[in-house]
Amino acid sequence: MIEHLERPDGLGPTNGYSHAVIGEGRLVAISGQLPVDREGALVDASDALVQARQVFTNLGRALSAAGAEPRDLLRLTYFLTDLADIGEVRTARDEFLAAVSRPASSLVQVAGLVLPGARVEIDALAMIESR
Repeated sequence: MIEHLERPDGLGPTNGYSHAVIGEGRLVAISGQLPVDREGALVDASDALVQARQVFTNLGRALSAAGAEPRDLLRLTYFLTDLADIGEVRTARDEFLAAVSRPASSLVQVAGLVLPGARVEIDALAMIESR
């Protein structure tokens, strides 16, 4: 069971995330996902939206491997090399999450990522039912 507290009393408005999320079950930690294809090749370094969509595709694959879905997400942490890319990342996020409740989130600007040319990396925590 997951409960999303999008805007608790006294906290400011959000843009696609919840201020707090409560979960009960088995914790699933997803390592930072990079904008790479199945072979590990970087996708279009010139297009933040293409990269963000690939990161969410990879995140979805990792969730699925753990028996989880986007609706099971508790938290996303975004690492961007350029904060100007936030609009494209939000577009990809909204496509990925569609009609599910928004997880808690943090955004960090970084000087670079482990893969040269990568503009975005996202890690996640999810909660699935106990067995």
